[in-house]
Amino acid sequence: MHLDHDPAAPAADPIAFDDFLKVDIRIGTILRAEPYPEARKPSIKLEIDFGPTIGVRKSSAQIAALYAPEDLTGRQIAAVVNFPPRQIGKFMSEVLTLGFADEEGRVVLFAADRPVPNGSRLF
Repeated sequence: MHLDHDPAAPAADPIAFDDFLKVDIRIGTILRAEPYPEARKPSIKLEIDFGPTIGVRKSSAQIAALYAPEDLTGRQIAAVVNFPPRQIGKFMSEVLTLGFADEEGRVVLFAADRPVPNGSRLF
């Protein structure tokens, strides 16, 4: 599922701008976070508020190496909101939480550097 996280990896093949527009990346605020020890890789279950149009969605994010659940509530993060839901163990993940790999391959969350309205779309 995941691509090469090596910063030295070549860029992906070119896509049309219209293809980029099909990926709906929104900002949301984490309402609740709890450990997900049943996942194969260290993960945290998230409930994220994407505003009145998208609503609250759930995500299983492989971020436990760098983040504690108690430190995530109230934090804004970015996620893809228009992928189909995906079964992660016994949990149904409704959005793909976005991040970048650090030098050790741990996920660093992708977020706006200033508060923006929940549901704002990346462009």
